[in-house]
Amino acid sequence: MLPVPHQTLFLVGAASVCPVVIYYYLEDDSMCIFEPREFMESEGIVLNDPEQMPVDPYGQSRKNTLPSHTTPSSFDQMQQFIDMDRKVLRFFALLDDADALFADTRPVTIQFYLGDNTVEIREVHEANSGRDPFPILMHRQKLPKKFKAAPQNFPSCVLEVSKAEVEEYYTPKDFQTGQTMKLRGRRFLLYDCDGFTKEYYKENHPDIQMKPSEVPNKTSLVQQRKKEVPPYNGFGSLEDSLQNCLYLIPEPPKKNVLKMLENNNKVLCYSARMESQNPDDDGRLFILSYALANDMISIYEKPTRNSGIIAGKFLKDTRISKPGSTVENPEFYSPADFAIGATLQVFGRRFVLTDADQYVLNYLESNAGQIPHQTLLSFHQKLGVRTENNQPHDQNGDDVAEPSS
Repeated sequence: MLPVPHQTLFLVGAASVCPVVIYYYLEDDSMCIFEPREFMESEGIVLNDPEQMPVDPYGQSRKNTLPSHTTPSSFDQMQQFIDMDRKVLRFFALLDDADALFADTRPVTIQFYLGDNTVEIREVHEANSGRDPFPILMHRQKLPKKFKAAPQNFPSCVLEVSKAEVEEYYTPKDFQTGQTMKLRGRRFLLYDCDGFTKEYYKENHPDIQMKPSEVPNKTSLVQQRKKEVPPYNGFGSLEDSLQNCLYLIPEPPKKNVLKMLENNNKVLCYSARMESQNPDDDGRLFILSYALANDMISIYEKPTRNSGIIAGKFLKDTRISKPGSTVENPEFYSPADFAIGATLQVFGRRFVLTDADQYVLNYLESNAGQIPHQTLLSFHQKLGVRTENNQPHDQNGDDVAEPSS
C-alpha cells in the first residue's frame, strides 16, 4: 500500500484515478507504452474522473517560511554601509602591558569603521624598538562588549563566539579620549584622535568631549610591580635569603661598615633564665650576648651540676625578630628591649633577663637618648644605682658623672 498525506493509505478503488504508466516487455526486447485509460478501458474497467495530484507534505513544508525567534530590527545595515562606507574613526592609544613579564607600553592606532561597526588595532612602530614590524595587532572584527549569561557547567574554553552568545557590541559611544578601555583582555589608554573623529563626535555625540589628554611616559604608566617576597624558611640570614629572591645573580647584602668599625668587639652580656612549662627546661640558666657591630644575638647555656644537660652554645649569632613582625618589614631586638625582667621570644622559647654586667649599664647611659627610661631604671634598681633628681649615684653614694650626649 502506498502512503498518502495525513497518514492515510491508498485503497484498491483509488487505483482507478491514479495516473500510472505500465510497461510490457515483449519477446523481441522491445518496449511498448500504453496510456492507462486506454489500457483499463480495453480491459473492461470503468474509470472515474481524474482527480488532482496529492500534495507532497515535505515540499509543502519547505515552501512555508520558518518562524523567527528574534524581533526583526528596524536598523538597515545596507543603508548604514552606503552612508558610512570609507568613514573611519581613528584613535591614538597606548597599549599597557604592565602585567606582562617585561612591562612596557606600545603606541597603537585604534580604527573604528562606521560602515559595519568593526574595529582594527594597528601598531605604531618606532625605530630601534627591537620589535618586528608586524602591522596588525588585532584584525578587523566586531568587538563584543557584553555576553549573554551562559550556563555554569558550560566549558567556556571551547566557546566559539557567535551572534547568539553576544548581547551587545562596541559602538562609537564607548570610545572617549582620556579613558582606559579593555579590549580582548588588553588595556588601551586613549589619549587623542584625528580631526575627522572630533568632527564626527561634535555632530553625532555632542555630549562626549574628545579633548586630547597628556601622554604619560613609561615610568608613570607602567608602575614597578610589587615583588612578593616568600616567607623566610630559616636557612641562612634573612638579608642573604632576600638577595636570592630579588636578583638572578645574588649579591652580598650591604653592611654598615662604619657601624662595624665603631662597635668592633663590643658585646653586651646578659644573664637569662628559660621559662617553660616543661619542668626539665624551666629554670635553665643562659648567657645572652648581643654584638653591637652586627646586631646579632648568641646564647650560651651555663653548666649546671647534676642537671643532665650538656652546657655550651645554644644559639649561634643570629638576628632575632620580634613577635608579630612580618617578613617584609621585620623588627629586630635591640638593646632598648633588654630590660631586667623582660621576656624575649627566641624561636618559640621564652627567656627572662635576670641580670647584666656593669658594661651594659655604661653603654645604656652613654646612649640614654636611644634607650627608654624604664629600661635604664630596671638596670639602676638591679645594680644598686639609685637616681635622685635625675642624678645617678654609685653604691658608695658618690655622684657619677652623667654620660655625655
